[in-house]
Amino acid sequence: MSRPEFFEGALRALPVMVSAGPFAVLFGAVAVANGQTVAEATLMSATVYAGASQLVGIELFGQSVPMWVVVLSILAVNFRHILYSAAITPFMDHFTGAQKALSFFVLTDPQFAETLARGESGRPVTFSWYAGFGAMIYVPWVALTAVGGLVGSMMGDPAKWGIDILLPLYFMGLVLSFRKRDNFLAVAVVSAVVAIVAQHIVGSPWHISIGALAGVTLAAILPPAVTEDAA
Repeated sequence: MSRPEFFEGALRALPVMVSAGPFAVLFGAVAVANGQTVAEATLMSATVYAGASQLVGIELFGQSVPMWVVVLSILAVNFRHILYSAAITPFMDHFTGAQKALSFFVLTDPQFAETLARGESGRPVTFSWYAGFGAMIYVPWVALTAVGGLVGSMMGDPAKWGIDILLPLYFMGLVLSFRKRDNFLAVAVVSAVVAIVAQHIVGSPWHISIGALAGVTLAAILPPAVTEDAA
């Protein structure tokens, strides 16, 4: 474990945690409001560790729905991680089995984007760097869930504070960071349109995976852009 690389990854993830932190607090508050104890909510963040899926699960747990519906709904939200793990695996071939297992456990949207960008730029994706990035998000996420469970009810609706816009803005930045890729605009537009249509026809949370699959399918069909050198 290289300490400089660990802290490099942690520093890189700091803006992510600043934007994601309020949502950890929100989850803690929502979980307690839906009947969980602070300890249960914190344990869920520590073991499930998937913000959107945690919120979906909490909302469904409070309703009279079969367990298989809960499981499939969470799978639909997190299906994109199958694509994420396949995309970054080539940069992690040198990880041990245990390191890969831990790495995929802490895999998040920003972790995927940063790992892919680092690997494609030619910089080494070391376990130290990856662990530092992941730890900077994971540890505060679990801790802030407990904080949310304890005092989140005092905050009220996060939309009144403008907190709800932070994470979507960050994710938009992640998407735009890929704007120089071949066929970026076409893939982004198709993914967005299909997701919006699917939300109205199929409903949430399936529209997320459907939109992602539409974008992946289009990216696989479209030929890469021809550069002047290649021509």
